[in-house]
Amino acid sequence: MISVMTKGFTAMLRCCQFLFASAFFSYCSAQEVPDAITAALKRADSAVTTTIAIPDDKRTFDNTIGAIDDLGVRLDTDTSLIIFMQNVSTEAKERDDARAGQEALNNWQIALGKREDLYRAVKAYAATKPKLVGEQARLLEFTLRDYRRSGMELAKEKRDRLQAIEMELGKLGIEFSQNIADDETRVPFTRTELRGVPNDVIDRQIKSAGLLLVGLDAPTFNAVLDYCEVPMTRQKAWIEYKRRGGSKNVRLLERILKLRAEEADLLGYKSVADFETEIRMAKNAATVAKFYTDLRPIVRKKAALDFQQFTAALRSISKDPKAELHPWDYSFVKNTLMRKKYAVDGRKVSEYFPMQRVVDGLFSITQSLYGLTYKDVTAEAKNLGLPIWHPDVKVYEVADKAKGEVLGHFYIDLYPRPNKYSHAACWGLISRKVWPDGTVQKPVAALVCNLTKPTADKPSLLPHDEVETFFHEFGHCLHNILTEAHYGRFAGTAVARDFVEAPSQMFENWVWTPEVLKTFARHYKTDQPLPKALLDGMLKARYLGSGLEAEHQFYYGIVDHRYHTAPGGVVDTTKVGLDTLNEVELYRSIPGSFFQASFDHLIGYQAAYYGYMWSLVYAQDMFQRFEQLGLLNPKAGMYYREKILSRGGTMEEMDMLRDYLGREPKMDAFLRHLGLSEPSTAKATRKEL
Repeated sequence: MISVMTKGFTAMLRCCQFLFASAFFSYCSAQEVPDAITAALKRADSAVTTTIAIPDDKRTFDNTIGAIDDLGVRLDTDTSLIIFMQNVSTEAKERDDARAGQEALNNWQIALGKREDLYRAVKAYAATKPKLVGEQARLLEFTLRDYRRSGMELAKEKRDRLQAIEMELGKLGIEFSQNIADDETRVPFTRTELRGVPNDVIDRQIKSAGLLLVGLDAPTFNAVLDYCEVPMTRQKAWIEYKRRGGSKNVRLLERILKLRAEEADLLGYKSVADFETEIRMAKNAATVAKFYTDLRPIVRKKAALDFQQFTAALRSISKDPKAELHPWDYSFVKNTLMRKKYAVDGRKVSEYFPMQRVVDGLFSITQSLYGLTYKDVTAEAKNLGLPIWHPDVKVYEVADKAKGEVLGHFYIDLYPRPNKYSHAACWGLISRKVWPDGTVQKPVAALVCNLTKPTADKPSLLPHDEVETFFHEFGHCLHNILTEAHYGRFAGTAVARDFVEAPSQMFENWVWTPEVLKTFARHYKTDQPLPKALLDGMLKARYLGSGLEAEHQFYYGIVDHRYHTAPGGVVDTTKVGLDTLNEVELYRSIPGSFFQASFDHLIGYQAAYYGYMWSLVYAQDMFQRFEQLGLLNPKAGMYYREKILSRGGTMEEMDMLRDYLGREPKMDAFLRHLGLSEPSTAKATRKEL
């Protein structure tokens, strides 16, 4: 997941809607907003005043459109690290200050998006019909588009209402995410009820009155579902996991959906989904709906076979000929099939992926592929102005190997802890920017994960899916760091939201390839490489359950779509969630669960979750070039760096893909990735995308 912050002043809270904002509103008390945020907003106010004061006949691209990008990137640079602390800091006050700072910044930006004097300045420059090319032409086009989407062509009464809605949405979104981060639910079990769960996981849990209070952090929850032999334990853990965030977040979400619908209606859109997709590759909600309509029958064939296979396996394991397969059984059955049918034991596999070897392998591969060098500069971080918020955190400098030029920095924060962001994401903290004097601001990114922690007698040993997650997020990181965009508006991952996951998803393929794995997958004790027989089993089992997993992704995307196409935003989110599961997946829905309360993608990724599956089509298509030339081939890597990673959002994504591929995109590789192969159907579907 790429987590979008206020990317260079032009990316608003509603991630993919780029707006401009105005003077600082003192809706928070001075004590609540960090002084650094207040000072940054005052500097931005001054820059806005300077831009507005320029006589219309003296306006140029640099002193108007370029100046807006300048002040936005400066504001982002001054505030992003402070605001980011809400996700990672161990100090409650620092997290609270960060949230107050984010709310202040959101409101400042929203208000500037409604400011008529700055809008008139932009229109005055546009009226000169300047002959612009490249990024400059695109930046003017996007600026005018964003003003239209912020309501500047509407009457003032409607603009005022939009501003109030956007400010409330910002506040509610922060609260929704905070409730997830602060959720410390633990489920009590006896040791017997946790039969099969590895001792390393058991030892990490809190013990009280003879019970184990089992946490719901990703490594613990996944281990329970993967290995616990007691069905009722898996069920209890799954239901509690699907209730994180609580009923308070259900109420918040339903309020958010109504406000988003009112906003879309005021702006003249049929639905929130139509509003959000307008600036993405899909362009409208109907295209997204057709994407799912076309794919679902193809995938259902594989899902039905998977369901039959998994149900039979569950009945064999449980000795119950009438046992029904439930979502909490999936991982346990899959792991059992992996062991019995493919001789793959996930616990044994993890012994070949100690964290440090994975980090070293990932670094070695990407440095060679993309012509880079990484340097650990954690000890120098303070002098670089880069805070260290926990002893686990490290900072690395990235340089171009051929030129010796520093390109940027990235953080890694890999292990779970209380009150930390609970999933895996990459934040683009500081954008690349070429300033008017020619100096270049270097980007900074942060990988925040929740991978398996080391124990007293073992290093961190990563399950293979955690290795895949780490590679995924590092794909986002390099997208941020290797950008060559001139303006912050287009730097790094500032691409259409339904393309942004393509580079990261493509990079997941590296952890499935023998030539890559043999470079770093070695046993943490013996240093022996991953055995060929074990790897062969993993590769044969790669498509095990792929239909069920694809349908689960469809489910998330379709629920998101339905939430954001509901008339007036009036949605019983729990009922829609349960009903949609019955329709889209082969499992039966589970009353009492409400996954949406902890589905943080609904804040920022609204009406955009389809983008994961949509992006995967392009990811697998792009990957074919590496398959042909070699996954460790620097020639393939440098071509990809030049054609995709360096460009950021400086051109239309489809044009970028065509240039990279040398042809129109196709769906064939995507279907093969799911363990399917129906080229004729794929070709027909592809025309609609």
